[in-house]
Amino acid sequence: MSTVTDVDVVVVGAGIAGLAAARTLRACGLDLVVLEARNRVGGRLLSFPADGGNLDIGATWFWPDEPRISELVAELSIATHPQHLMGDALYQDVHGMQRLAGNPVDVSSWRITAGAQHLAIAVALEFPQHTIRFDHDVAEIHSTADHVTAQTATGSFRGKHLILAVPPALAVSAIEFAPNLDRRTVEVARATPVWMGAMTKVVAQFRAPFWRDQGLAGAVISHVGPMREVHDMSGRDGSPAVLFGFVPPDPPGRPTVTTAEVLTQLVDMFGRDGGSPDKLVIHDWRDEQHTSPPGVEDLQAYELFGHSCYTAPGLGGRLHWASTEASVTHPGHIEGALAAADRAAKAVVSAIRG
Repeated sequence: MSTVTDVDVVVVGAGIAGLAAARTLRACGLDLVVLEARNRVGGRLLSFPADGGNLDIGATWFWPDEPRISELVAELSIATHPQHLMGDALYQDVHGMQRLAGNPVDVSSWRITAGAQHLAIAVALEFPQHTIRFDHDVAEIHSTADHVTAQTATGSFRGKHLILAVPPALAVSAIEFAPNLDRRTVEVARATPVWMGAMTKVVAQFRAPFWRDQGLAGAVISHVGPMREVHDMSGRDGSPAVLFGFVPPDPPGRPTVTTAEVLTQLVDMFGRDGGSPDKLVIHDWRDEQHTSPPGVEDLQAYELFGHSCYTAPGLGGRLHWASTEASVTHPGHIEGALAAADRAAKAVVSAIRG
């Protein structure tokens, strides 16, 4: 018989939304547990180690008009640096490559110098030991008049409220609810896209940012592909020297891009040096079972982000949605995840305190 752990609040998902919600709840004196299916924190904030720094395989930027993340990185004393903008951009279509003076592709934004996942790690380090339970994949959520319980393979976690900080489409695909969620919420969740969920991110590290010597910003828009946009993702002062690109599934269900296809396009864009990265990472987010449900590339109704089904508690007022897709403001961004987390946490605190 599985054990039952009682807390005030159960948080499902240790991405930045779940961690930020838990941080607020803990600051308000509530007892909580964070259940994470993976063996790491961050969710779509994922950074791989590289010579001279870390490579962001998931989220990369934040922007000047995003107050929550700006405040959080300042509060945690996390080093940031601006996105490189200097130089010309490139435009690729069937007629070849064109040079666009002054880089009209990129906009002013900021990067976390140690990698975006460092933000999640820094928040997680604030929690007491055993607050975050890794390898705890939630299979069932049961709600009664008094409690809501998350069931994993190793035990049950029961709270007065539950914050669901995973993409809605993943939640309704992977978790059984008792009683069932209302039909409209299930319909909306099944159709809501997963931000980054259908994309492949390509990251290429070089010995030096050679494109800058050519007067290029590293920014490319392509209508040929397979990478449809490329950006400079180098560290502060150009080290590590990195380019990254997004590859959409085209058509849906097609295997992701090959190394040969990536290198060919990098040579087309930047010349011979583009074909000789020291390190190349091709990460298909469709393969991340704890991010993307089957058929994720078919979900295209982006107008469902921030839907009213996500801003009102479910299961008798005990279930609260808190992923970036559930945010009314800046959905798809880290800022959106923080906004959804803030809304959910405040709703829980208000309900518990009466």
